[in-house]
Amino acid sequence: MTLIKSISGIRGTIGGKPGESLNPVDIVKFTAAYGTWLKKRNKKISAVVTGRDARQSGPMVSQLVIMTLRSLEINVIDLGMATTPAVEMAVTGTGSSGGIIITASHNPAEWNALKLLNEKGEFLSAKDGEMVLLLAESEKFEFSVSGKQGSLKHDKTWNIKHVKSILALDLVDLKAIKKAGFKVAIDCINSVGSIILPDLLKALGVKSIVGLNMVPDGNFAHNPEPIPDNLKAIASLVPNEKADVGFVVDPDVDRLAIISEDGSMFGEEYTLVAVADYILAHTPGNTVSNMSSTMALKDISRNHNCRYYSSAVGEVNVVEEMKKRKAVIGGEGNGGIIYPELHYGRDALAGIALFLSHLAKSKMKCSKLRKKYPGYVITKTKITLKPWADFDKILKSVRKEFRDHKIDERDGMKVDLPGGWVQIRKSNTEPIIRIYSEGRTLQESENLANKVSGIVKKH
Repeated sequence: MTLIKSISGIRGTIGGKPGESLNPVDIVKFTAAYGTWLKKRNKKISAVVTGRDARQSGPMVSQLVIMTLRSLEINVIDLGMATTPAVEMAVTGTGSSGGIIITASHNPAEWNALKLLNEKGEFLSAKDGEMVLLLAESEKFEFSVSGKQGSLKHDKTWNIKHVKSILALDLVDLKAIKKAGFKVAIDCINSVGSIILPDLLKALGVKSIVGLNMVPDGNFAHNPEPIPDNLKAIASLVPNEKADVGFVVDPDVDRLAIISEDGSMFGEEYTLVAVADYILAHTPGNTVSNMSSTMALKDISRNHNCRYYSSAVGEVNVVEEMKKRKAVIGGEGNGGIIYPELHYGRDALAGIALFLSHLAKSKMKCSKLRKKYPGYVITKTKITLKPWADFDKILKSVRKEFRDHKIDERDGMKVDLPGGWVQIRKSNTEPIIRIYSEGRTLQESENLANKVSGIVKKH
């Protein structure tokens, strides 16, 4: 059983003993800590927005979260099953003081999580997150006396409000998309994407839609992380159905993977690259991605005479850097698009609308558009972090091995090399060490990853 407390929220496997997994005791404790933090932060709390993905533990976790907040005399606006970006937008749209998204995002079905938002509908900063964790540890909560509790309002309008906001974006070209007459295949992993993606695509003017895993019952048909190994079904469906493009979202719809018309992977790293290329062609400005993302975004930014900046891994870090640099587009190489014109959060629906606009106006096949971009190759390796492993000693060994190269230690350790890079860091969402490397060829990338993996395994 696993419980992880990090910048990405509180997440864990459902069940087990208190303190060792995400169970009712810990759900109440961390929700109470968040509610107490909100009350200390605000003289008056208007409300907290809640929403969840379709995983089967969702109703139980949601009820515990809602009742805990209400027992602190905090009003709750519950969206029911809703995408992460919809909850983020609802916080500001309703003038609420915060939000809790009940989703473990790309983690398997036995996981769930509490993603905590501030009044801007953005993830808590590291400092604020630490305060919530300290309150949870101290258990200094004060619940309301009998007869006093916060109100509960159900509001299931925000998925559609989210779509309408996307349609209103200047760079979403409805005429071009409709004229292109696209046939689109989608894989919604049997979660909230199946509720909202068809509505979005129809509203965009897509001619024909064919779907996989379209029942929002939480029975994930495959591992929910939208990476090539998990997308074989839709990779076959797209060419078999003669679709122009395929889209895959994760359970809470903040990550987007794209399949070309021939069934080849566009590459999750290149979701952001392609959308950024489109945005920069119309609204030049700075770009930001995290340190684990492809070098191609930097190349594309330079092609448009724009500046690229990097951040530590984690959406909150990317958003902070984007605000600092006044970036017009940013995100993460896992298929996460952050478009400030809409809101400061990863948004697969916005990514779909902007990508289809780009594809329609380019008048290219999807596979040809992909070839327009630099052909770097990223290798992503996971190693389980054993309880006795000393991560600092591992970093020391890596630093020694690459002492003659430029090293960035903002997030784990990233080594810049001629024509590529390699990074080692602890995951914010799983008990693992991630080793990412990038090179001009698969062999270059794998050689770097294997070299660092060898150092880790010695420890």
